Amino acid sequence: MKKVISLVALASIGLGLAAAAPQDGAAKLVAAQKERIAAFKANPKAKPHVAFVSNGVADFWTIAKAGAIAAGKQLGCDVTVEFPGGGLSDQKRMLEDLVIKGIDGISVSPIDPANQVEVMNLVAEKSILITNDSDAPKAPRLCYIGMDNYEAGLMCGKLAREGTKNGAGGGKVAIFIGRLEQDNAKRRRQGFIDGLLGRTPDPTRYDEPATVINEAGYTIVGTWTDSFDRAKAKANIEDVIIKHPDLKLMTGLFEYNSTLAVEVLRQTGKQGKIQLAAFDEGADVIAAIKEGFVLGTVVQDPYGYGFESVRVLHAFTKGDMSMVPENGVINIPAKVIKKDNADAFWKDLKAKIKAGKDAK
Repeated sequence: MKKVISLVALASIGLGLAAAAPQDGAAKLVAAQKERIAAFKANPKAKPHVAFVSNGVADFWTIAKAGAIAAGKQLGCDVTVEFPGGGLSDQKRMLEDLVIKGIDGISVSPIDPANQVEVMNLVAEKSILITNDSDAPKAPRLCYIGMDNYEAGLMCGKLAREGTKNGAGGGKVAIFIGRLEQDNAKRRRQGFIDGLLGRTPDPTRYDEPATVINEAGYTIVGTWTDSFDRAKAKANIEDVIIKHPDLKLMTGLFEYNSTLAVEVLRQTGKQGKIQLAAFDEGADVIAAIKEGFVLGTVVQDPYGYGFESVRVLHAFTKGDMSMVPENGVINIPAKVIKKDNADAFWKDLKAKIKAGKDAK
């Protein structure tokens, strides 16, 4: 019976949105959200209930959960955290369920913004929408919380370039990443390429994934995706090493891509023979940095993504939008972890992972 009621409720919401969205557009949905927030000044939510929705399942998101729960406890609001393990359809279902429950605001890392217009419009119409980690700038979101993924990719590319003697080491390079539908993935990959090749930064530039790039002493042989399938991700790395026995450098631009690259390098005895410029804070990656066969890793602040998401949504339910900059981006910069700062970073990271796993 509950399932039937939920389906009926969702259908009525969907019909309302279908009628409104084509006329209103994203700009009007943004304006409507701002009007609701302004109304909260006179009648603020006593104990708001907000949600944080990731784009997958990983330690990265466990850390973000710790930040979201900590902010909820500090600010006195209820927090729901959702990890969609089943991809796009799973995330869509979670967002729809949260809307049906009457959630006061949602921070989401959209998996495929171009194909999630309807569900993001739904959230904006019935609740409050912000994004984290991966942006959807054309959606009716009120702000984005996270790093500039092009700049972070640029940092990773420069790390790789410096580690290969500014191009003098040159050689073949392979890029591994979960998927390229996401805004963060596209920007991160392009930043890496531009940083590695020593180009003048240009976030509007786009090199096609299927194109082999010969430039500045490097040959980027390709970009391999896996749709968050770890078995496929590992097989991609193994296959590329076999196909290109003279491979000199690789990067894994999602956390598990770098972790699996370390695993394959160990299994094949290629430590030090193939350089790795990593991304995110996998335990095996940090260990390999300390051992000296990974150049370093560019890390985000997922704890900050979770904490700031809840802080911002909580403020909205009190009628306060003062923390949102004019450009709608709350920047939480990335940083590079190398051998000299790996121990201190890992100590702090373990505490945050534990807090996320223990969070209720």
